[in-house]
Amino acid sequence: MPPAKSAQLRRHLRALVTERLSPHDRLPTERALSDEFALSRLTVRRVLDQLELEGLVYRVQGSGTFVSEPRTAKPVELTSFSEDMRSRGLRPGARSVSSERVQAGAEIGQALRISPSAEVLRIRRVRTADDEPICLEDCYLPADLVPGALDLDGSLYEELALRHGVVPRRAEQTIRATVLGPADAEALQVPVFSPAFLVRRTGYDARGRAVERAESLYRGDRYAYDLVIYRDAPS
Repeated sequence: MPPAKSAQLRRHLRALVTERLSPHDRLPTERALSDEFALSRLTVRRVLDQLELEGLVYRVQGSGTFVSEPRTAKPVELTSFSEDMRSRGLRPGARSVSSERVQAGAEIGQALRISPSAEVLRIRRVRTADDEPICLEDCYLPADLVPGALDLDGSLYEELALRHGVVPRRAEQTIRATVLGPADAEALQVPVFSPAFLVRRTGYDARGRAVERAESLYRGDRYAYDLVIYRDAPS
C-alpha cells in the first residue's frame, strides 16, 4: 500500500485527537477508517498502534479506540529549594547559616571530580518554608568557582549565576528514606528518629563540569515528591 495513504490517515487522526475531539471521545472504527481511506484493516490498525505508543489514544477491548488525556504534568526539573518552595505556594527562607572552606575529602572529591585535598566551600543551612524548618542542607562547591562571598539567605542557584556565572544545567540525584538522628532532628524541630528523605545531588554546568554536590535531609511529614508517570503501550 502506498505510504502516502497511511501517512494521510495518520495526519487525519492526529488532527482529530488534538483539535476536534475531547479526552475519552471515541475515534471512528477501524472498518470506517479502512473504507474512508481505502486502506486495509491491518494498515489502519498499525497506524492506531503507533498513536497508542505515543500516548495519544487508548483502546478498550470490545468498545473501540478513544482519545487519551493530555500529558500536562510538569516534568521533573532541576530547581533550587527556593524555586521549589515558590512553585508550591510557600515562602522560602534560611536559618542557622554557616559556610567554611574545607578540604573536599574522598567522597565529595569523587562527586565533584576533584582531588580529595582540593578546597571546597561547604554551606550548611536549615531551609524553611513559611518560616517552618523543612530541610537541612549541606552544599559543597569547588572553591575555585566561588572565590568571593555569597549571600546565603536566598536561592543559591540565583546567587551562583548572578555573582559567578555558575549555572547548573543538569543533575544526577538519588533519594532514599531514612530517619533523623538527634542533632538533625533538633535542627528540624522534630522528634528523634522522625522519617526523612535523604537527597544526594550532583549538579553539572553546560560544559559538563561538576559544580555542586548537595546532601539534603527533608522532613518526611512536611515534604513529598509528586510525580506523574506513564506506562507506554507494549510494542
